[in-house]
Amino acid sequence: MVERGDAAPLLRWAEGPAVSPPRAPVPQAGGRGWGGGGGGWAAAEPPRRREPEELRQPGRLELGDVEEDQVVAVFVVTFDPRSGNMVEWCLPQDIDLEGVEFKSMASGSHKIQSDFIYFRKGPFFGLACFANMPVESELERGARMKSVGILSPSYTLLYRHMHFLENQVRHQLETPGHYSHLAAFYEDKKGVLHAGPGRGGSLPPVYWLPSIHRYMYPEMKITHPAGCMSQFIKFFGEQILILWKFALLRKRILIFSPPPVGVVCYRVYCCCCLANVSLPGIGGTVPESKPFFYVNVADIETLEVEVSYVACTTEKIFEEKRELYDVYVDNQNVKTHHDHLQPLLKINSADREKYRRLNEQRQMLLYSQEVEEDYNPCEEDLFVLFFLEQNNRIFQTLLEVSSSQDKTLTAEHARGMGLDPQGDRSFLMDLLEAYGIDVMLVIDNPCCP
Repeated sequence: MVERGDAAPLLRWAEGPAVSPPRAPVPQAGGRGWGGGGGGWAAAEPPRRREPEELRQPGRLELGDVEEDQVVAVFVVTFDPRSGNMVEWCLPQDIDLEGVEFKSMASGSHKIQSDFIYFRKGPFFGLACFANMPVESELERGARMKSVGILSPSYTLLYRHMHFLENQVRHQLETPGHYSHLAAFYEDKKGVLHAGPGRGGSLPPVYWLPSIHRYMYPEMKITHPAGCMSQFIKFFGEQILILWKFALLRKRILIFSPPPVGVVCYRVYCCCCLANVSLPGIGGTVPESKPFFYVNVADIETLEVEVSYVACTTEKIFEEKRELYDVYVDNQNVKTHHDHLQPLLKINSADREKYRRLNEQRQMLLYSQEVEEDYNPCEEDLFVLFFLEQNNRIFQTLLEVSSSQDKTLTAEHARGMGLDPQGDRSFLMDLLEAYGIDVMLVIDNPCCP
């Protein structure tokens, strides 16, 4: 049975970002890195950053409004040996939390001690921290498992509450049934949803980030733990160029990994970052790149109607449900069951050149951080801007060609965009079709007579 609310007196939450400057979480040594395992993210002051020159050029980027740090629900999920996953407690009392008990406690979590999970629930995004504690109880079969989570209209600021949620899930394991700290936190952070017609008032806007329609760079910089994107590059290597093409084409990308799933949620985020475009007039015919984060079998009906998303799962059954995805990523193996997408799985000379340039820029950045104490640009900035500029160059060229008299795209154009005229021919054709760009491709296909 779900217990709604808490009768304990409300105390203002007095730890974490509510009373201190926003901090970017960074991985502790031996903690939750990209290889999984226990540990946690420690709070650390972000390095000083100089605003990239391109962000100050008028018309280059649309800087979105700063989002409010709102929490619309807080909840505790427990694993009952007889009933399975269930919502034990929540605020507010009338919030729809159906399915949250499975989103906030991933399949296979019983094998690990702790984890964190990003997910989507209707119009909201969630973050939950999971912990598993051994207990001397036959009723609980020797283990007590709980997750403490929150829902928000946007995922860009959820990480601020990671430390609090980690502390609270440990508190719930050690002293079950005491919710006063969570109730106080909700009262302090609860979002005010504007009243409107219909049940429950109007829903807040869903903030998809990154988006092809707006590029909210300042928010992106504080969304992820430091090192998230550099580890993404190290994990996938040259394969990120394959993921980049699929992301730019707005394909349905599903990433499989056994628990812990928290680090895989960051791969979902990084994958979406590959597809940013800041040129006006681009993307009117394509869906936005949606980070769904963690999904399970309860999300199948939702995914069936999605035409573009990036998500991760711990459930191997998804691999058999090919109608739900275009691209399946298992560890570092990227594959697709669509014949027309098979050519995109091959790394070509232009891909290797881009990867070489990216690594070269990273090395120069690391060197500059060592010798110039006053200038500490971030590796995440470099990663995001590298692909943003690459994408802008492609679409700028395509727009120029489409507005020319003969509308002819040549091999020289392809090379100017940083693409391989032959190796990327299939990618270019799919790109023109997906974005509705009226251009005639005259690059010969060497495979055809």
